[in-house]
Amino acid sequence: MIEKTAGDKKKFSIAVINGDGIGPEVMSEARAIASAAASREGASLEWSDYPFGASHYLMTGEILPESAIREIGQHDAMMLGAIGDPAVKPGILERGILLALRFVFDQYVNLRPAVSYPNVPVPVPSGGPIDSVVVRENTEDLYMGLGSVSEDGLLESPLDLERGGYSLRGHLSLSVSPRMGFAAQVALNTRHGTERIARYACETARRRGEDRVTIVTKSNAAPALYGFFEDTAKSVIESEFPGIEWSTVNVDALCYHLVRNPSAYGVLLCPNLFGDIVSDLQAGLAGGLGTAAGGNIGGGLSMFEPVHGSAPDIAGTGRANPIAAILSGALMLRHLSLEGAAVAVERAVRTYLEGASSDERPFEFGGSASCGQVGAAVMKNI
Repeated sequence: MIEKTAGDKKKFSIAVINGDGIGPEVMSEARAIASAAASREGASLEWSDYPFGASHYLMTGEILPESAIREIGQHDAMMLGAIGDPAVKPGILERGILLALRFVFDQYVNLRPAVSYPNVPVPVPSGGPIDSVVVRENTEDLYMGLGSVSEDGLLESPLDLERGGYSLRGHLSLSVSPRMGFAAQVALNTRHGTERIARYACETARRRGEDRVTIVTKSNAAPALYGFFEDTAKSVIESEFPGIEWSTVNVDALCYHLVRNPSAYGVLLCPNLFGDIVSDLQAGLAGGLGTAAGGNIGGGLSMFEPVHGSAPDIAGTGRANPIAAILSGALMLRHLSLEGAAVAVERAVRTYLEGASSDERPFEFGGSASCGQVGAAVMKNI
């Protein structure tokens, strides 16, 4: 998939779903900047556009066909804009596009850095700059889609799914007495899934020049599910990563400590549910979703996306902030082993924000610069 051309110049194929709302606007800036940064390193990015999202669904009834998934899988990486529109029932596009891509390509890592940038207002004073990253297990826990609702006190539900590395087969049979409506959701953490996310967290710590990983669980309240995750992660760290230390913290205590001292943590290793929650808290403490980049990473196709939503209320107004999408592009470049290009993008964003007057900042940060103007200002520093 990664091709070599004349002069040993690297050429990478990138699949793109621009998405809904502000997605196409922010992705346009992210694509241009990623291409410019890659060019500095003697590489080129070739973009393949796919139309899927709310507009396509409303026009055709099609969400994400298997043929498109197979074609997307032939690329070196993927970028995804925001998915979601008020005209489509919540969950249809998210499950049919975002979660489908994560599961089909076994993107078992959800990577969400939280970094404070100059002139980005923060809600809580910090003891120093925030530079942490949530390494979230991305395919298990309560997000496996196993569960059902009963209105009569009886529940019979098949358990049948495929994940990278294993299959799950079974049946859930429950009854409540006296009869009443209830819901059941099945959560699962496997040794396979926990070991590989623990390894990724340790490798991330080493890349960052750190010697500690914090394991975020709730083993006192859910000892089977999260005690297993905690013990398995500890075993991996102790047996495979000499020089890396571990500590554990309950997720509720972590949230308390993060608000009191947002800069106190580096690599946070989280099961799926807690990683989703903690990464949004970290984004808020670092100044908001406007700088929150995200990556869904696995052994096959990996996908990169800003954490923010589609914001249909400001689509087309120029008020969208492209920085999170631009920084997601930097994560993609790093994944493609274009480290110099990734650093160039991150430095360009920091240089722009450091020197921007109040008017030159995005609306989200109290300025009046349009999406295109912000992208052009970052581009000048590449």
